Amino acid sequence: MSEKTLQKIKGINVSKFRELGLVVFIIIISIFVQMRNSSFLTIENINDLVTNTAILSILAVGMMLVIITRGIDLSIGATIALSGMITALTIGKFPGLNPWLTLVLGLVIGMACGGIVGFLISKAGILPIIASLGMMNVFRGLTFMVSGGKWVSAHQMPETFKGVATGKTLGINNLIFIAIVIYVISYYFLNHTRTGRKIYAVGSNPDSARISGIDTGRVLLMVYVIMGALAGLAGVLWVSKFASAQGDTAMGYELNVIAACVLGGVNIAGGSGKISGILMGSLLLGILNNALPLINVSPFWQNAIQGVIILIAVIINALVKRKVHKNNLMRRKI
Repeated sequence: MSEKTLQKIKGINVSKFRELGLVVFIIIISIFVQMRNSSFLTIENINDLVTNTAILSILAVGMMLVIITRGIDLSIGATIALSGMITALTIGKFPGLNPWLTLVLGLVIGMACGGIVGFLISKAGILPIIASLGMMNVFRGLTFMVSGGKWVSAHQMPETFKGVATGKTLGINNLIFIAIVIYVISYYFLNHTRTGRKIYAVGSNPDSARISGIDTGRVLLMVYVIMGALAGLAGVLWVSKFASAQGDTAMGYELNVIAACVLGGVNIAGGSGKISGILMGSLLLGILNNALPLINVSPFWQNAIQGVIILIAVIINALVKRKVHKNNLMRRKI
């Protein structure tokens, strides 16, 4: 085979085609919805869309790390509820508390929850789906226990706390600003640090990673702590945004987060995933949640349409993975 052909094969980056496909798909959907409802691409609606997608995108970062290591975390919805409830009760009892300290409180609670799940997986050897499913019920039960089964409503929260999600920093909504900061840090962490490369190594081949000297248990514990921390942070932002803390807050929300990762091209079998991909996946889900009601699609059909799109994304990921495998075989033959 000629050198020119070899260079072409090596230059193929299938993930870029996948992300480009997401961008094109988002553009097509946006044009279609705009034709049906002219209010879709207004500045006000776009701002609402991005703001409403911010929490989902924050959680997608943590879930991507977990999935890259061949894991799954079904407890994040319950962690959001527990963190949000404890924070709401705390700010209700101490209304003079600096509202930004509630973010620290949420992070600590989330890290504790993620640490427990991570310990069960990395040290006790329990399968991720079993460990996270079990702790999901534990965290949800704790939420009802600390709240006594009651809600914490808007009038029990000071305006300063509600301003955490609705206020602005540098002219940008705080939710969006926090999401941007997390994405920048995560991009650098994954692409420019040894620890980030270790995460990919553990997901690609755990046995080889272990043989090469990587402490796989520590890496697994770390990614679940990060996931928990982001879920705890999201819990505070959720309660601040909706001005309500309930025992069933974010029930089933973990499935939306997993869907955003799958749409973004994160390999559910582990080993691959990109920050830019999950950002596109989160944005696509946000557009669907925003656009479908605007064009008067029935709520029942909304779920069906989202399910079909997720299924298509899984099929595309499988085809991409097969293409990458074929390219690798061709390179070895060369």
